[in-house]
Amino acid sequence: MSSPKSNNTQDKNFSPPTLQRDENGRIESASLANLIEWFLNYDERVAVIRHPRVEELFQWKQEQSRRAGEEVFAFDHAEDRLAIGMVQALAMYPTERAMHGWVSQLLNALEDATKTNEEVSGAYKLDASEDSSIVAEASKIPSQAAREIFLTCCWLETLCTAELRVLGWMYQELYGRAFHPDNF
Repeated sequence: MSSPKSNNTQDKNFSPPTLQRDENGRIESASLANLIEWFLNYDERVAVIRHPRVEELFQWKQEQSRRAGEEVFAFDHAEDRLAIGMVQALAMYPTERAMHGWVSQLLNALEDATKTNEEVSGAYKLDASEDSSIVAEASKIPSQAAREIFLTCCWLETLCTAELRVLGWMYQELYGRAFHPDNF
């Protein structure tokens, strides 16, 4: 894993940059890019998106989606997919209530993916260490359909975790309170 420069995002002297707004109240693109880059550099759970193992998983997922006939935007890297997803989320969910709904959906997807991964990893005794290729490990699963479900859930777990870290921070900055499932 690429090591982030700091694991302590709670340090008051070392916190993410603030989102800047233009004269119309819209978030400035440069400040959003700086914020995403800060999380990629300094937050371990977001920086993992740059790990070669995650990149391999992302490329597998893109190829599987193409083979399945899905219309897939060809991202060069997993971190590009993450960044564009967050930019799209801000555009598609411009109110607190809408963003709250999206973050809730991400949390549910993360929970489902995590449970599936734990069950499948345990059932097939998969090595989930950082040093092993999860795509190669999945070959221990005899059913192709089960392998695809497992690998898709591995990707979703990584993506949702990273996206939730950044969107959770943005939510608090944009709406003046931390996200909580019972906000509404």
